[in-house]
Amino acid sequence: MMNLSRSMLRSRNLASDKWFAVKADDVRDAIWSQSYSSLAGLSTARHNFDAKGRVYAPYAIYKGKAAFSVDPILPTFSKLDQSGDLRVQRKGVILLTFWPASGERKYDWAKRQCFGLSPTEVGSLISMGPKDSSEFFHDPSMLSSNAGQVRKTLSVKAHADGSGYFVSLNVVNNLLKTTERFTVPVTTAEFTVMKTACSFALPHLMGWDRLTNQLPVASNRSSSKVNTESLELEWDR
Repeated sequence: MMNLSRSMLRSRNLASDKWFAVKADDVRDAIWSQSYSSLAGLSTARHNFDAKGRVYAPYAIYKGKAAFSVDPILPTFSKLDQSGDLRVQRKGVILLTFWPASGERKYDWAKRQCFGLSPTEVGSLISMGPKDSSEFFHDPSMLSSNAGQVRKTLSVKAHADGSGYFVSLNVVNNLLKTTERFTVPVTTAEFTVMKTACSFALPHLMGWDRLTNQLPVASNRSSSKVNTESLELEWDR
């Protein structure tokens, strides 16, 4: 397993769809530069600096045929009235980003696909046992005449011996007449990290941390703008 301790932020302009056949190290940097704004307030550790911008902290798993990363996305808020009171406008998600391998220790970031887990879907994930399986289906046009044009299915299936899981994303695009599938084997230890992190992030996805922390209203503006853009990225391909 690659050492993911090195943390380096680059400009978003440096990571684009021109990247192909990039090395794993470069993909890791691309995650941090292209990644979606993570929960800066989740860390309980104390540092001798204050973050002036966004904080990128994806959890990535690299395997032979594909890789994927896990990112928490903050909810967006709207003002109720001139008093400055807020209500959740759109709940946050746990964003899974998959991209295929293009060679030994190389991954094709340009062919990435995303899947955003809602709080309820996160609940299904973190409640899974060593022999359980789950499947999640997304169709952005489900309630319209365009239903079925783009379908995404995320499945998490336990190994027969209980030693881990297969995490797979299947994307069917009838408009482009394409089908993409990513499958990443995940060890029990890796899945435990995912479940623990998702469990910790869940109240933040719902906006409940604001009820206890009562963060200033001004801090909501930038995060809301960023996360609105992030939530749309699941369907940008």
